[in-house]
Amino acid sequence: MDSLIYSLNATVPVFLVMIIGYILRRMGMFSEEFINNANKFNFKVTLPALLIKDLMNTDFKAVFDVKYFIFCFVVTLISILVIWGFAKIVIKNKSITGEFVQTAYRSSAAVLGTAFAINIYGNTGMVPLMIIGSVPLYNVFAVIVLSLESKSKGKVKIKDAVINIIKNPILIGIVIGLVLSVAEIKFPTVVNTTLDNFAKMATPLALVCIGAAFEGRKAIKLVKPTLLVAMIKLVILPVVFVPVAVACGFTGAKLVAVIIMLGAPATPSCYIMARNMGYDGVLTSGAVVLTTVMSAFTITACLFVVRYLGLV
Repeated sequence: MDSLIYSLNATVPVFLVMIIGYILRRMGMFSEEFINNANKFNFKVTLPALLIKDLMNTDFKAVFDVKYFIFCFVVTLISILVIWGFAKIVIKNKSITGEFVQTAYRSSAAVLGTAFAINIYGNTGMVPLMIIGSVPLYNVFAVIVLSLESKSKGKVKIKDAVINIIKNPILIGIVIGLVLSVAEIKFPTVVNTTLDNFAKMATPLALVCIGAAFEGRKAIKLVKPTLLVAMIKLVILPVVFVPVAVACGFTGAKLVAVIIMLGAPATPSCYIMARNMGYDGVLTSGAVVLTTVMSAFTITACLFVVRYLGLV
């Protein structure tokens, strides 16, 4: 019972905020333009501020774990390549192969990852280190896969992926936070309080926007591939790799970050990228919706198991 309560306390508040966002949108409080602008603000300002604040106040030299970084990188790479190969064989409708692969491997690590970690530990925990090991691969392969599987191949160059990574506000925030941590630089109180005010907005604003953007009707289109994406994203990847993480000796905050990396729902940015690269985005939007809804149960179950086993 203690393990169940722990798991519910970690996940239910996160999804309740999303549900409230959905209700408020249906009440007419949020427009689509507001949601889009809020997502941009969150991505470019509040989430980077949150990561900078947490990292600069962490002794990164003491907590950095090369083994953990390599694990996140290798597991992400293996997942992407295996899913891509699987999709080439199984998916008959080749026009959705790129969307299928991207949504099956690409987690909402930054947004929901930080939300879960803060809800459990009061800070971002090991999520920034997990992001460093996985998110660059997410972005690079999203461009590669969507480009190579597109009907209009060759339109997008791989170098665009590198440019997008360099310009990624989340990764910029992590780099700034790491530099401040390693150099042991502390901001004056006025600057630190201002940064903290922006950081406090990140998680609730992101969750409200995810809920507000939810469109249930899109989830029923392309049902079979959407269900397959959800199964891979929320069940198969955690079942295969979480035991490997445990065998490698990762517990506590590190294991929670791995669970988020493997089992968090597909990120809404998948839809933006797919649309911008010539796809209709129906599979992507449906996968984002379904994985977001189902992750309320799968992540809770995963946390319950590892908590019951005394691993977190």
